[in-house]
Amino acid sequence: MGSCKTLYSCFYGFLFLLWISVVFAGDIVHNDDVAPKSPGCGNSFVLVKVPVWVDGKQVKECVGIGARFGPTLETTERNSNQAVIQMIDPSDGCAAPLNQVAGDIAMVYRGNCSFVTKAQFAEDAGASGIIIINNQRELFKMTCGSNETNVNVTIPVVMLPVHAGQILLEIMQNSTQVSVQMYSPQRPMVDIAEVFLWLMAVGTILGASYWSAWSTREAAEEQEKLLKNGSIEFITTAHSFNSTLDITVTTAILFVVIASCFLLMLYKWMSNWFIDILVAVFAIGGFEGLHTCLVTLLSRFRCLEPVADSSIKVPYIGGISYLSLAVSPLCLAFAVLWAVCRHSYLAWIGQDILGIALILTVLQIIRVPNLKVGTVLLSCALLYDIFWVFFSSWLFHKSVMITVAQGVGSGEDGIPMLLKLPRLHDPWGGYSIIGFGDIILPGLLVAFSLRYDWLSQNTLRNGYFIWAMIAYGLGLLVTYMVLTLTDGKGQPALLYIVPFTLGTMIGLAKKKGELRWMWTQGEPDRCCPHIRLQQEEQ
Repeated sequence: MGSCKTLYSCFYGFLFLLWISVVFAGDIVHNDDVAPKSPGCGNSFVLVKVPVWVDGKQVKECVGIGARFGPTLETTERNSNQAVIQMIDPSDGCAAPLNQVAGDIAMVYRGNCSFVTKAQFAEDAGASGIIIINNQRELFKMTCGSNETNVNVTIPVVMLPVHAGQILLEIMQNSTQVSVQMYSPQRPMVDIAEVFLWLMAVGTILGASYWSAWSTREAAEEQEKLLKNGSIEFITTAHSFNSTLDITVTTAILFVVIASCFLLMLYKWMSNWFIDILVAVFAIGGFEGLHTCLVTLLSRFRCLEPVADSSIKVPYIGGISYLSLAVSPLCLAFAVLWAVCRHSYLAWIGQDILGIALILTVLQIIRVPNLKVGTVLLSCALLYDIFWVFFSSWLFHKSVMITVAQGVGSGEDGIPMLLKLPRLHDPWGGYSIIGFGDIILPGLLVAFSLRYDWLSQNTLRNGYFIWAMIAYGLGLLVTYMVLTLTDGKGQPALLYIVPFTLGTMIGLAKKKGELRWMWTQGEPDRCCPHIRLQQEEQ
């Protein structure tokens, strides 16, 4: 059974390497300082909704991107103009239209002339707007040419990806009258998804910290009991209780280095088959996490103590309790059901349940032994987070962390190592997410603070844990505030969480005069039970 626990520790250590540390809600405004600006050509690039109407009924909604030039688009569907759309002749829009488009929205293909030229020809013909169909699946930022100065385009200009253009053309060919609207709704300042995601992250760390501290205190009490009895089996028994994996300074640095290699591998090899591998790994980890959490929880009930304490020997596994054997099929069925139905709308519920169970178990098994290791780990993780979210675009032309988290190029909504909630009050829909790393990494330090408090017999008010929890909550709150100010653009959450949590722990330890002890030892100096027993007898 001890080798099985060691195997589990190694497995969760491997999952720890796959952490993703980023929060985002999907940006709809792109303030691009690289694309050229000039008078009349200085708009921000905004995503645009293009609802399609046939005979007065909406049949489709496409998403495009606004041009650097042209007027500011309406922000509500009610105020946006609905007009008939038609393909003009010539279809590239590089000459005056041969057909009548006055009052209509012109549709043209990309190519053969500049975007400004297409818009000017359409505007001169009386069109109320122009939609340009890209020749790729991705959206392209439409800018002005270097020789196009003082641009004066007064009609909205929007680009649609090639697949949306093909769908729109099919609708036009099969219908008598097709009309569209073009507007860019603004994202609400705060969505309820961020509130619940904050509560989920804080609650997960709170539960994991108490579980870790409870396990540590229970093990310490057992060890003291064995020492008082003078048991010669103390060493072997204590070793059997030790199913945790303590991080060292070396492994803290290696974690970050190897995690960077995994992240880069995900970025380079992102595809359907690679996502399937990650789904399988996450499902296995989620199954183990859910199983561990349920067995630990159910074994606390007195009515289930007999089945929790009695065990049966299973080939290739060893001794396993009847409670564990009964819970395993349910956990396995839940993990498999999520993996099979992960594309359904409600799959995020299963992903969050498995994810939270996995995080709770990881924070129970992997531990920070002292403040020195916690400082090295979080400092390295902070640099890791900042580089792969912000500065990786200098080398790879994209933010590697955000690209991997979104699952770009995989045909999926993102990798499963995330907690996610649908944005209920957002006109753009989508999900708000938080990476496992933004919970696990600071959670290791917060759990350490509660273990130290319990072993030191500190009260909640005089200890470290309550302040570490408040610091984490404030750091995550600041992250979401920055996320709102940047219009949903992905943020390295550890950039804000680490200074709050680590700074609070170090500052408080220094104020209490315990910094040197927490830095090296990580737990209070406890007198040996034999010495305490002798003092009591005297």
